[in-house]
Amino acid sequence: MAASVVCQAASTRAQVRSRALLRTPALRRTATFSQTRVSKLNNGLHVASEQSSQPTCTVGVWIDVGSRFETEKNNRAGYFVEHLAFKGTKNWPGSALEKEVESIGAHLNHTAYYIKALSKDLPKVGEILGDTVQNCSLEDSQIEKERDAILREMQKNEASVRDMVFDYLHATAFQGTSLAQAVEGTSENVRKLSRADLTEYLSRHYWAPQMVLAVAGGVEHQLLLDLAQKHLGDISWQYPEDAVPTFTPCRFTGSEIHHHDDTLPLAHVAIAVEGPGWASPDNVALQVANAIISHYDRTYGGAHWFQSVWPKSCARVSRPSTSAMQRRARWVHTLSVTE
Repeated sequence: MAASVVCQAASTRAQVRSRALLRTPALRRTATFSQTRVSKLNNGLHVASEQSSQPTCTVGVWIDVGSRFETEKNNRAGYFVEHLAFKGTKNWPGSALEKEVESIGAHLNHTAYYIKALSKDLPKVGEILGDTVQNCSLEDSQIEKERDAILREMQKNEASVRDMVFDYLHATAFQGTSLAQAVEGTSENVRKLSRADLTEYLSRHYWAPQMVLAVAGGVEHQLLLDLAQKHLGDISWQYPEDAVPTFTPCRFTGSEIHHHDDTLPLAHVAIAVEGPGWASPDNVALQVANAIISHYDRTYGGAHWFQSVWPKSCARVSRPSTSAMQRRARWVHTLSVTE
């Protein structure tokens, strides 16, 4: 699953980075998107916005932290905190926070702390996000409730062979580094993580220099700056005892891993290839290659409108074969971008 997320993120990021092509005068005239404005508060928190004429906006706080910053002991802490993010704060305890968001007709998501709402409700949205990031209550009763929910979710995910294959893929491709850890962590960690562990995780990583407040929609940049200063300006820029969070460098290892299970009706195979980083000019070519290769499943062979000629040709070539393995094989071709 992790590798598939990398591919999805690669596609999204490539669209953003392709805007650099518009530095060419001939292409700049065809630009139809708003200029991105970026500012920085005194505490190091970055503020970015793209204004449009839309009556709505998406406001989010992105924090540079995740499973790559975790250890074997606290792996899953970040995912746990995300589950608790909108379950109450000091100012909006319990379900009061969700009711407050619903009262302005907004939609919230705790994957990256963002809210979709009407532009006129930006002041309230800024207040809610600021309180959520800084004052997550972490009540013991709510922690236990979410612990049970996460364990049930993990049982469901473990039943997905495809997700397991990609977890294995990351574990072997990035062995010996924090990128080998699954975002969801292990069930043992979920059972052991305490309120103190989650509090320590927040106090170590939720600092202004690691945060970006970003908005797209009908919002003026200066108004966003004022709200950021009001609701996020007091977040400290100085790490305790200068303990700046770090992670081990990424290292891709060519390797393979097999999990044999005769009870499964299909064989699931994933192949990852080390690719260029986000800043590399070859990243655009990688996205084109990824689109051409696409994916291949024997069951797609009869489709007339196939999105890629390459897998369709494979389907025609492989159709005469009737070996047991080929009848059962399902291939997933993945190009994974790493830094």
